[in-house]
Amino acid sequence: MANLKVTLTKSTIGSVPKHRKTVEALGLKKLNKTVVLPDNAATRGMVQQVRHLVKVEEA
Repeated sequence: MANLKVTLTKSTIGSVPKHRKTVEALGLKKLNKTVVLPDNAATRGMVQQVRHLVKVEEA
């Protein structure tokens, strides 16, 4: 199965609290940090919700 590299590119300051919790649930705490997550429906849905804050690449 493929993986996704997700990088936090914008700050969560001032964003909706639900989006802040989603970013934290993805494992992103600091700006410009990257995590590798499995490419499944749950991860894709979370990334879709905060797509304006993150950058996604196939890994």
